Amino acid sequence: MTDAALRLIALAEELLGEELPVRIRAWDGSESGPAGAPVLVIRNRRALRRLLWKPGELGLARAWVAGELDIEGDLYEALDLMASLIWDRGGEAKDSVHPVRDPKVRAFAKGLLQLAGPWLPPPPPPEEVRRRTGTLHTKRRDKEAISHHYDVGNDFYELVLGPSMVYSCAYWENDGNLEDAQRDKLDLVCRKLALEEGDRLLDVGCGWGSMAIHAAREYGARVTGVTLSVEQAAYAQKRIAEEGLTDRIEIRVQDYRDVRDGPYDAISSIGMAEHVGSVRFRAYADDLYALLKPGGRLLNHQIARRPEKDESAYHVDEFIDAYVFPDGELAPVGRTVTTLEEAGFEVRDVESIREHYALTLRSWVANLEKNWDRAVRRSSPGRARVWRLYMAAAALSFEHNKIGVNQVLVVRPAEGGAARMPLRTRDWTGSATG
Repeated sequence: MTDAALRLIALAEELLGEELPVRIRAWDGSESGPAGAPVLVIRNRRALRRLLWKPGELGLARAWVAGELDIEGDLYEALDLMASLIWDRGGEAKDSVHPVRDPKVRAFAKGLLQLAGPWLPPPPPPEEVRRRTGTLHTKRRDKEAISHHYDVGNDFYELVLGPSMVYSCAYWENDGNLEDAQRDKLDLVCRKLALEEGDRLLDVGCGWGSMAIHAAREYGARVTGVTLSVEQAAYAQKRIAEEGLTDRIEIRVQDYRDVRDGPYDAISSIGMAEHVGSVRFRAYADDLYALLKPGGRLLNHQIARRPEKDESAYHVDEFIDAYVFPDGELAPVGRTVTTLEEAGFEVRDVESIREHYALTLRSWVANLEKNWDRAVRRSSPGRARVWRLYMAAAALSFEHNKIGVNQVLVVRPAEGGAARMPLRTRDWTGSATG
C-alpha cells in the first residue's frame, strides 16, 4: 500500500465537505494535499486506531503525545488551519460530524478501519493523567492535580520559562523581552496592591517564588507564599536563601484553605484561581476575604473563557484535562467579578491583558524549541510534545479571543465602606489613603 495519504485525504474531505487545507504524509511514504501547506505526518497506523477507539480530541492528543502524529512546517499555521476547519465550523457543522447514525461518519469510520487494521489501540501515553477518583476539588485531589502539572522537574521549567521562572502572563512594552515583561508584570501587581515597607503579603499559588522575591526585595514586604507543589517550594526556598531574604519570606507547602494566620495587608493570586473550580470559587473568595484586613487589597490574575449561551453545556477541554491541567476550569470574567462581589469585596479595577498572554506563550514555545533536546532529556519526549502543542494552541486561542486573561483588583471595604484607594488608580502610583 502506497496510497494511504490519498485515501485519508479523500475520507476527510468527504466527511467535512470541503478541501483539507493541510498535506498528509502517511506511514507508507505517500503524501497528498495542497502544495506548500503544512504537513500532517502520520508516522504509524496506531494513530488511526487511537482515533477510531477514542474519536475526537483525546484520540488525536494521544497520537500526538506518543509521537505517532507530527507537523512539519509552521506549527501555528497548521493549528490555525485545522482549528478553522474543525473546531470553529459552528454548532451545526460540528454536530453533523459526531452522530454515529450519520452515513458520512460511518463511511469515514469504515475507511479508517481498513487503513488502521483490526487491532486494538495501544494504551494511553504515560504522560496522561490516570482516571481520578473522589470528589472534585477536595484537598487531596487538588494536590494530586497540581503535582501532575508542576512536579515535572524544575530544570524543565527553567528551559521553558527562562530565568524569571514566572509561569503566568507577562506584561509587555513595545520592544521588551520576556524577562523584562515578567519583571514589569510583577511590579504592576505590587503597585496595584500598593505594597509598602513591612506590609504582610500572602501570595496564593506562589510558584517558584518570583512574586514573593520581587515584593520583598523591591517593596520591603513580608511575604508568605503557599503552594501545593513540593518541587516548587524547594526551588523557591533555595532562591530566597540566595537572595538573602529568608527573614522576609516564608514559603509553605500548604493549601490556601488551611492558611489561618491573617489578617494580611494584601493578597496576590496569580494564575492560581483556574485550579479552584466553579464548585469552590465562592468559598475561595470567602477564604481570601477573611484573610484580608479591612482596607486590604486582593489582585486576582486569572484566565477567562468566553461565556456560553448555555452555561450548563460548558465542558473542560479533553486534551488539557488529560495532559496539562487536570480538573482545571475556566470561567467568564463576569462570573469571577460577581462572585468576588458576593463575597463582600468591592471591585476597583478590571484590566484585560489578553494579547500579552499570546506574546508570552509564543516566547515560551520559542524557548522550548530552542532547547528541545535538553527539554526531552529533562522530562520525556511525550511531556515536551504536550507542552509544545498546548502552548502553541493556547497562544492562538488568546490571539483569536477564544480565551482571555484579566487582573481584577478588589478591596475589602473598611469601616463605613472606605476603600482607602486614591481617586485615580490607573497609573498605580497613588498611595493608600484613609
